[in-house]
Amino acid sequence: MDEVLVRRLTPGVIGVLVRRGADFAAAEDAVQEALVEAVRAWTVEQPRDPKGWLVTVAWRKFLDAARSDAARRRREDLVDQEPEAGPATAVDDTLQLYFLCAHPSLTPSSAVALTLRAVGGLTTRQIAQAYLVPEATMAQRISRAKRTVSAVGFDQPGDVATVLRVLYLVFNEGYSGELDLAAEAIRLTRQLAAVIDHPEVAGLLALMLLHHARRAGRTTPGGALVPLAEQDRGRWDTGLIAEGVGILQRALARDRLGEFQAQAAVAALHADAPTAEETDWVQIVEWYDELVRLTASPVVRLNRAVALGEADGPRAGLAALAELDGGLPRYAAVAAHLHERAGEPETAARLYAEAARKASNLAERDHLTRQAARLNTALRGRRTD
Repeated sequence: MDEVLVRRLTPGVIGVLVRRGADFAAAEDAVQEALVEAVRAWTVEQPRDPKGWLVTVAWRKFLDAARSDAARRRREDLVDQEPEAGPATAVDDTLQLYFLCAHPSLTPSSAVALTLRAVGGLTTRQIAQAYLVPEATMAQRISRAKRTVSAVGFDQPGDVATVLRVLYLVFNEGYSGELDLAAEAIRLTRQLAAVIDHPEVAGLLALMLLHHARRAGRTTPGGALVPLAEQDRGRWDTGLIAEGVGILQRALARDRLGEFQAQAAVAALHADAPTAEETDWVQIVEWYDELVRLTASPVVRLNRAVALGEADGPRAGLAALAELDGGLPRYAAVAAHLHERAGEPETAARLYAEAARKASNLAERDHLTRQAARLNTALRGRRTD
């Protein structure tokens, strides 16, 4: 840029801004900013009207600065008008929001989806995976729920069962992902248990505590997934286990069995076993039978096939698995485990690789990939012998 030209033009540009209403200091600052822009913009080619270019840019800079200064003064005036801070109660209304989103005008599944998205912080994809539906389907469901609630207003709280389902899904997402999400679900369920005397509320709290107690043993220091049978049980939180078992026992004594109590009973049997080999798989199958009766859930049937494979042998587990839809999440991983236990490493390796491709998170995918590689390595070694 021609410095001589700049020095010659600068006074005239400042004069134009002053005549347009800018005070001299503001005009000078705006012209300086325009000159900085000119250094960058005129590197390749100088405009045909340098003074006009500088006037246009400098005037824009002046207006931006004036608007910014006016906005700052308005903010300062508003702060001065605010009343002095007084005492405020520390109210956590998160649980209330859960109940309001679970509006009675919504179906339970729509209420759960809306609450998970609006209050629980889960993405549409995470919610869709929890419900085993396509992401687009879940997005439409959430949109319809929003429109319904917008039309009627947040004036009626939903029922406890819907809120429990939301808290359960939030915990599940946190248990396999972010620790804070699981801890928040436990915190809210504790609040709910403190104000509602219901065995299923207690059952859900027990379930969360028993699963959370094992969290430290679920991964290696490097983040690799550790299967339940291989976990260091010395790393489990015995205090949380004792609390969870105590809450569960009191809930079961009321003889009003529900889904969350039955799930907590399964978790308690795992937590109570000193070693993996001492796990009472027969009783776990019996609890899964109760869960099938209560829920008819395909995911429960999938978990029951695993337990049956441990209690009655892998062939029994594979027979139960054959009755289920092969598109279920973790179906391939369960099939791989049962085929390996049945002495079919080639089939198991193929299924582990398939399961790895379908895994929803990195830790699970890495674990399944390692399982496939372990079996393939052993198979190659056997062929060369």
